[in-house]
Amino acid sequence: MAVAAMTIELRIEHAQSLKDRRQVVRSLKEKLGHGFNISVAELDEAVTWQSATLGVAAISASRDYLAGQMQQVEQAVNRIANDLGATVADAWWEFLETASSC
Repeated sequence: MAVAAMTIELRIEHAQSLKDRRQVVRSLKEKLGHGFNISVAELDEAVTWQSATLGVAAISASRDYLAGQMQQVEQAVNRIANDLGATVADAWWEFLETASSC
Protein backbone atom coordinates (compact mmCIF):
# COMPACT_ATOMS: atom_id res chain seq x y z
CA MET A 1 0.00 0.00 0.00
CA ALA A 2 1.30 3.42 -0.94
CA VAL A 3 0.28 6.76 0.55
CA ALA A 4 1.14 10.10 -1.04
CA ALA A 5 0.86 13.49 0.62
CA MET A 6 1.09 16.85 -1.14
CA THR A 7 1.47 20.28 0.43
CA ILE A 8 0.32 23.32 -1.54
CA GLU A 9 1.14 26.91 -0.57
CA LEU A 10 -1.16 29.47 -2.17
CA ARG A 11 -0.86 33.22 -2.59
CA ILE A 12 -4.18 35.05 -2.90
CA GLU A 13 -3.05 38.60 -3.60
CA HIS A 14 -6.54 39.96 -4.36
CA ALA A 15 -8.04 38.77 -1.05
CA GLN A 16 -9.24 41.79 0.92
CA SER A 17 -11.09 39.81 3.57
CA LEU A 18 -11.38 36.40 5.15
CA LYS A 19 -14.44 35.85 2.94
CA ASP A 20 -12.33 36.37 -0.21
CA ARG A 21 -9.75 33.90 1.09
CA ARG A 22 -12.36 31.29 2.02
CA GLN A 23 -13.99 31.55 -1.41
CA VAL A 24 -10.73 30.66 -3.17
CA VAL A 25 -9.76 27.91 -0.74
CA ARG A 26 -13.21 26.33 -0.68
CA SER A 27 -13.53 26.37 -4.47
CA LEU A 28 -10.09 24.84 -4.95
CA LYS A 29 -10.80 22.12 -2.38
CA GLU A 30 -14.14 21.25 -4.00
CA LYS A 31 -12.75 21.14 -7.54
CA LEU A 32 -9.82 18.95 -6.55
CA GLY A 33 -12.01 16.65 -4.48
CA HIS A 34 -14.48 16.18 -7.33
CA GLY A 35 -11.82 15.79 -10.02
CA PHE A 36 -9.62 13.26 -8.28
CA ASN A 37 -10.04 10.43 -5.79
CA ILE A 38 -8.15 12.34 -3.07
CA SER A 39 -8.67 14.00 0.29
CA VAL A 40 -8.04 17.74 0.59
CA ALA A 41 -7.79 19.78 3.79
CA GLU A 42 -6.73 23.27 4.79
CA LEU A 43 -3.61 23.04 6.96
CA ASP A 44 -3.15 26.56 8.30
CA GLU A 45 -5.31 28.82 10.44
CA ALA A 46 -5.85 31.76 8.08
CA VAL A 47 -3.19 33.89 9.72
CA THR A 48 -3.22 36.17 6.69
CA TRP A 49 -5.92 36.63 4.08
CA GLN A 50 -3.45 36.47 1.23
CA SER A 51 -2.04 32.99 1.84
CA ALA A 52 -3.24 29.46 2.49
CA THR A 53 -1.73 26.02 2.87
CA LEU A 54 -3.59 22.93 1.67
CA GLY A 55 -2.82 19.27 2.18
CA VAL A 56 -3.73 16.52 -0.27
CA ALA A 57 -3.63 12.81 0.51
CA ALA A 58 -4.16 9.76 -1.68
CA ILE A 59 -3.79 6.05 -1.17
CA SER A 60 -3.35 3.22 -3.68
CA ALA A 61 -1.84 -0.21 -4.11
CA SER A 62 0.45 1.25 -6.79
CA ARG A 63 3.19 3.82 -6.21
CA ASP A 64 3.36 4.41 -9.98
CA TYR A 65 -0.35 5.26 -10.06
CA LEU A 66 0.06 7.69 -7.16
CA ALA A 67 3.07 9.36 -8.78
CA GLY A 68 1.05 9.98 -11.93
CA GLN A 69 -1.95 11.15 -9.93
CA MET A 70 0.14 13.62 -7.90
CA GLN A 71 1.56 15.08 -11.11
CA GLN A 72 -1.98 15.50 -12.48
CA VAL A 73 -3.14 17.06 -9.20
CA GLU A 74 -0.25 19.53 -9.26
CA GLN A 75 -1.08 20.55 -12.84
CA ALA A 76 -4.77 20.94 -11.90
CA VAL A 77 -3.89 23.00 -8.81
CA ASN A 78 -1.89 25.44 -10.93
CA ARG A 79 -4.71 25.73 -13.51
CA ILE A 80 -7.53 26.08 -10.97
CA ALA A 81 -5.61 28.52 -8.77
CA ASN A 82 -4.90 30.67 -11.81
CA ASP A 83 -8.61 30.63 -12.74
CA LEU A 84 -9.44 31.76 -9.19
CA GLY A 85 -6.93 34.61 -9.27
CA ALA A 86 -4.46 32.89 -6.95
CA THR A 87 -0.97 31.57 -7.53
CA VAL A 88 0.79 28.47 -6.28
CA ALA A 89 3.81 29.70 -4.35
CA ASP A 90 5.08 26.17 -3.83
CA ALA A 91 3.85 22.59 -4.06
CA TRP A 92 5.60 19.37 -3.19
CA TRP A 93 4.63 15.80 -2.53
CA GLU A 94 6.12 12.68 -1.07
CA PHE A 95 5.34 9.06 -0.38
CA LEU A 96 4.63 8.36 3.27
CA GLU A 97 6.03 5.24 4.82
CA THR A 98 3.44 2.68 5.82
CA ALA A 99 3.82 -0.24 8.14
CA SER A 100 3.70 -3.54 6.33
CA SER A 101 1.16 -6.10 7.43
CA CYS A 102 2.09 -9.53 8.76
